[in-house]
Amino acid sequence: MAGRDRKNSLKALFGGEGLTPPATDPAPETKSEPKAEPAAPHARTSSGAIKAMGLSLSSITREAEEAKALRQALEEGERVVALETDRIDSSFISDRLSDAERDDPDFLALVDSIRENGQQVPILVRPHPEQTGRYQVAYGHRRLKAAVRLGATVKAIVKGLSDDELVLAQGKENAERRNLSFIERALFASALVERGFDRKVIGDALAVQKSELSRLLQVADSVPVQYVRAIGPAPKAGRERWMALGQLFATGGGAAIEKAVDEVHSEKFRSADSDRRFQMLFERLTRSRRRPDPRIEDLTGPDGKVFARVNRKGKGVKIEFQATVDAGFIAALTERLDQDYAAFLKAGGTKDND
Repeated sequence: MAGRDRKNSLKALFGGEGLTPPATDPAPETKSEPKAEPAAPHARTSSGAIKAMGLSLSSITREAEEAKALRQALEEGERVVALETDRIDSSFISDRLSDAERDDPDFLALVDSIRENGQQVPILVRPHPEQTGRYQVAYGHRRLKAAVRLGATVKAIVKGLSDDELVLAQGKENAERRNLSFIERALFASALVERGFDRKVIGDALAVQKSELSRLLQVADSVPVQYVRAIGPAPKAGRERWMALGQLFATGGGAAIEKAVDEVHSEKFRSADSDRRFQMLFERLTRSRRRPDPRIEDLTGPDGKVFARVNRKGKGVKIEFQATVDAGFIAALTERLDQDYAAFLKAGGTKDND
């Protein structure tokens, strides 16, 4: 049933045609690229491309939205070309914290799907603004990474885009397809601010109001970015949890940084998933450090080891020697104390501490 629903969705969007666009005159920015092989008129999509494969309802809906966007692009006269992946650079603004195979459980499924069925939806790129013959991704980073892993070319729509248009397209894809986690959106917003983008453009790219944009930027500023990247996307940690973590860094000072450095470099932390890494660092920073008792003073020898402890309680003072201290030293010190105390009193000292 899921396979038929998916097939019917695509058929309704394309009027029974495959995803290969009709032949058109090549656009100026892509005319040097080889045209993708055209499909026979009214060719049906292969059964392998439309079988259900256990897809959830949300993934079917997402694919229908992607197909609709593709159909709109084709109707506007844009052309799909096959590009070598080594000629394509990522967007100038990073929006993902996930390692494709570590923190993105759907990535390997995407690779398998493209291996078996081919790439059904092209990515969007623009001619690189600074390097002739190269391109820059607006959206489709995961599909590009999958093509790299498979050693295949990637299907792409090449379109001239300004920086603002690229950012808007990148944000729109993230909102409609695989949503960014809260902290990924916060870093995306912060990176756009640093590059001087207008706040309205940033809000439109992330589909947020001014108040929510302010909260995103607040969190991005409160947690040192190196620890954000060490944690990763942490999809289950929302705004309040990230704000609490930022507060721990703000109030913990150097001690918080010291504990964070120790935690993120531990093997246990590195081997955990992203949500667990967030929790581990959060717990480490909330763990109170035992404060030394100001009434107790350690006495150390030349080797730095403690040989005695002075414990002050009220007006009384107790000196406790470690068991490893030589008994002869303790006897000599006791005798010396008798002599020094007598000399102190003779010199005008007093027994009264008041």
